[in-house]
Amino acid sequence: MLKIHRFKKNNSSKRNKTMKNPFIILLTISLFSCQELPESSESKNFTSNLELEELYKSDQADRQTANIDWAIVSKRDKQREARVYELLDSNKVITSEDFANAAMIFQHGSDTIASGMAVKLMQKAVDLDSTRSKWLLAAAIDRDLMRRGKPQIYGTQYTRKGEGELWQIHDLDTTKISDKKRREYGVETLSEQKEKLRMMNKKKLSALLESGKSIDAIIEFIKASDLINSAYDVSERGINSFGYQLLGSNKNKAALKIFKLNTELYPEGFNTYDSYGECLLKMGKIDEGIKAYKKSLELNPNNAGAKKALEKLQF
Repeated sequence: MLKIHRFKKNNSSKRNKTMKNPFIILLTISLFSCQELPESSESKNFTSNLELEELYKSDQADRQTANIDWAIVSKRDKQREARVYELLDSNKVITSEDFANAAMIFQHGSDTIASGMAVKLMQKAVDLDSTRSKWLLAAAIDRDLMRRGKPQIYGTQYTRKGEGELWQIHDLDTTKISDKKRREYGVETLSEQKEKLRMMNKKKLSALLESGKSIDAIIEFIKASDLINSAYDVSERGINSFGYQLLGSNKNKAALKIFKLNTELYPEGFNTYDSYGECLLKMGKIDEGIKAYKKSLELNPNNAGAKKALEKLQF
């Protein structure tokens, strides 16, 4: 049985608390009283914790607004962490989804206590559900290594010194993990990471919105762009990120247009339909949302997010 024990923070943890940086992307071992975590066979008899799901949603929402006040977000992060500890102590973190949601709260923590906890909880989430994507586990491991002043091993963490500065791949030890292993964990290969970095350092679509362009004008701009060589990030990931930024700012109709455009420009991208479906459901367009999620699953039968969404709709 997996056990988690409460330990005191050491000096290393205190030093690492200063490493909290709003320009670090995503995306510890112990803090509370001795407790046994449920095994996979037991967790199947439980439904996921709705409060944990809401905590995760609030964590994500705090990071999807255009102008983030990191002082406020940091305070909320601490409050969410404290509540997750209480839920763990009360044996209310049971299913794979529960552990994944809990891990994501700690993934955004400010010290090695939180980052180590994220690794442990995400590992448990994967252990309980072998179909779950391992990318978040790889990201948690890399983030924890980064917090401890060590090189990451998968290559999920990108940093920059400040607004307007270029993104860089955080210090990476390329000898620890093979590209085959990266593939297994849903992480880009080393060559793909270089291409991703190139795209990240392009201008963001949000800059067009800030310049006064309307959503319809931005959509026409994207359609007319060279998807490979544009000065703006009009990749599938870039458009999707812009859509979520709009969604986080409660510009749902604008977000829906952007997500729909992404499915048109990248029809083979399962995640484009997943995001489109999420936005449709948020706007109460249930039938259309179901259709989008079905398409996402058609393109990627292992898309756990789409499966979960359809299960909630009892489809």
